[in-house]
Amino acid sequence: VQLQASGGGLVQPGGSLRLSCSASGSALSLNVMGWYRQAPGKQRDMVATITRGGSTNYADSVKGRFTISRDNTKNTVSLQMNSLKPEDTAVYYCNGLSWTDRHYWGQGTLVTVSS
Repeated sequence: VQLQASGGGLVQPGGSLRLSCSASGSALSLNVMGWYRQAPGKQRDMVATITRGGSTNYADSVKGRFTISRDNTKNTVSLQMNSLKPEDTAVYYCNGLSWTDRHYWGQGTLVTVSS
């Protein structure tokens, strides 16, 4: 499985960005897809995940601001990020988890929230 992420960039506090990730290869093997992020000097943390059936899970820090969605027909997952804060600045990674608990990672896309 290959994951290709896009959509990062520079945005002012309070602004919005949308990240997208496209899966290719054996995409049907992915049960859960999601987004993780890693800020400088910190560990990689889960931001949001969504199962093939549509169940979602969010980090407490993004609840009410971020929305994850998935299109199983196109093998894509998106993350709509609103009300962005400087502390959301990080490299965001698309993730896929197979039915056999194997993780796949995209290349990462940088999100910078700054005035």
